[in-house]
Amino acid sequence: MSTLQTRIPFHLAFPVRDIAEARAFYGELLGCPEGRSAPEWVDFDFYGHQIVAHLAPDECGHKAQNAVDGHDVPVRHFGAILPMDAWQALADKLVARKTQFVIEPYIRFKGEPGEQATMFFLDPSGNAIEMKSFANLDSLFAV
Repeated sequence: MSTLQTRIPFHLAFPVRDIAEARAFYGELLGCPEGRSAPEWVDFDFYGHQIVAHLAPDECGHKAQNAVDGHDVPVRHFGAILPMDAWQALADKLVARKTQFVIEPYIRFKGEPGEQATMFFLDPSGNAIEMKSFANLDSLFAV
């Protein structure tokens, strides 16, 4: 059985400068339900995956970029692959909230294998997030 069929959740821990900011961003803006927490960390259900914001202000931010499809993509980033309607709803919500995008929502690799909708933005701690969607999920690993 392929990984896409089994949909095994991943776990990701990352640094934030402030737990209350993380709760507002991931919980309120992105709509991720909160799980367990302590004063120094908080779990979120990030579209079916477990992410954990750890208080570590000195570890925050991104520094390097690589060129991809004519854009400077933050090297260190994470995100989720959403159904197209959910991706568009999130893009619309972020635009309406005047989110500053690193890369505004658009279709990457148009007409090529792996065509995808993508957008990049930063959380309040400078962690880069990419949200994407594929019209055909079978092209996720297309070459």
